[in-house]
Parts: sequence; structure tokens; C-alpha cells
Amino acid sequence: MATIREIGEVTGAESPGSEVRLARVSGIEDAGPECVVFATDAPTYGAALSSSAGAILVSRSVLREHAPNPTNFDRVLVVPEARYAFAIAAKYLEREQNSEELSDERYIHPSAVIGENVTLGRGTSIGPHAVLGDGVAVGCEVKIFANATLYSGTILGDRVVVQAGAVLGSAGFGYARNHANGEYVLFPQQGRLVIEDDVDIGANATIDRGALGETRIGAGTKIDNLVHIGHNCRIGRNVIIAAQTGISGSSIIEDGAILGGQVGLGEHAQIGPGVILGGGAGVLSHKKVRGPGQVFWGRPARPLKQYLRDLARLSRS
Repeated sequence: MATIREIGEVTGAESPGSEVRLARVSGIEDAGPECVVFATDAPTYGAALSSSAGAILVSRSVLREHAPNPTNFDRVLVVPEARYAFAIAAKYLEREQNSEELSDERYIHPSAVIGENVTLGRGTSIGPHAVLGDGVAVGCEVKIFANATLYSGTILGDRVVVQAGAVLGSAGFGYARNHANGEYVLFPQQGRLVIEDDVDIGANATIDRGALGETRIGAGTKIDNLVHIGHNCRIGRNVIIAAQTGISGSSIIEDGAILGGQVGLGEHAQIGPGVILGGGAGVLSHKKVRGPGQVFWGRPARPLKQYLRDLARLSRS
């Protein structure tokens, strides 16, 4: 539970709000007095005002361009971007509920397998049939769902979410070859995997440990289902990686980059801060892609305008 005033503070609202208590977020149609809703356009704002919602997060642009001044409504919270504020409110309310319910407790499902010298922070939960290898370190308020596997050498920060079936810290796909007879031998895979705070990892995603050093996923990064990240990769902060993306070993993705679905990166590729790779884009090994906010598409990836010109020429040929 939280008051409207508290929600206003965590979302950066202009209006102070009241002491009315709220329990959850909701769609407008199902909202009750204990619910928070949001509005990003004038029709939605009108519907929200007509609802029973206890609090309404509304984008400042909606009021400026389309809607009346909300000063007569104690439950209206004016924010820069209502959809983002709604997500912040949901996270805050969930955390408040968890802190009330869990206190200092840790929940481990009876079927989970926990190795020796594993550390679990306050409020962390381990789901059915999850496996944590020896020496795994897990921070506070972490959620590890069913059938996830964390190998030895894996370190998780606070508030990390690991969805069902994810595999963290497995051996990387790195081999040394005998050129005389063609034989391959696995290169030592004895490094570690570090997942920083507030990272979400999707179902059946796989992230390999470092070979001799570490693989690191930066704070706030969100990884979709069925993503593979190879050994020794370094992923920055607040990166978005959509489903079925494959990232080869020793690649670097810098802060704020966005990778669409089925993106492929060769080994030692480097994606600059804020770069956007459209779905299915490919980056060759040892290549660098730079340009904050610039969209790249195609295989090999190139600036969107160039990609569209090339596509148009191909259609005319």
C-alpha cells in the first residue's frame, strides 16, 4: 500500500496528491478506489476521470493540448510521461507489498537445489526445480523462477528477475583447434558471470560465463526470451535485447543500446551507446556500429536510409 502523495513523489508528479491509500495498478475499465491508472491522450483521460480509480497519472502534454486544468482533482498526478510513470508506480507498489509480506524472509521452493556456500539476500525467492551451484551469490529482492539454472561463479545484484528455464553462467562456446588434424579442444571456461542490479532475464535465455575473465550485464538491462549472450561479453546499462538475439563472445554493447528481435552479432563486435539495431540486423565480427539514436538495419547492418535505398534499388532490378 502507498498514498497518492507517495506515488506522486516516486513518479515526479507536479501535483502533491493526497493521503488516500492505493494498493495496485489497473486498467481503466477495472479500476477501483485502490487503483492507479494512466492516460496518454484526451479520450483516455476523460475515461479515467469518469472511472472509480483512486489516482490518475496523466502526461503533461495531454493537459497542455487537449484537456482542462486538473487542479480541482485531488487524484490527478501530472507527470512528464504517463506510461513510464505508471510502470514506476507499479514497481513501487509491488515492492511495498513485498516488503510488508516478506520482511527479512527468503523463500526457497522445496524442490529447488541449492549448492554449498550460496548466499541469498533479503526478500529473494527461488522457484520450483531451480538450481543454484556452489558459491552462487544472489542479492536482495531477486526473483528466480522455475527450472532456472545458475552455475557456480554467477553473481546477481539486487532486484534481478530470472524467468523460467534461463541458464546463467554456463560454459562458453570457445575451442582451440589443432590445425594438423582438425581436432577441437574446449578452451578453459573458468571465469564468472556478473549480473548487476535491476536486470530482467527472459525465459530460456542463456548467458555464458567468462572464459578467463568475466561476462557482465549492466544495471537496468532487459533481456527477452530465448536470447543467447556468449562468453566475455560486456553489456552496458539500460540496454534492451529482444527475443532470439544471438551475441557472440567478447562483444560489447554500450549503455542505452536497443537490439530488436533476431539480431545477430559476430565475435568482438561493438555496438555504441544509444544505437538501435532493427529486427534481424546483423553485425560482422570485429565491426563497430556507432551513432547514438541512429537506426541500423539489414545484414550487414547499415543506416536505415541506406538500407531502404538499397532495398528500393533491389526491387527495381
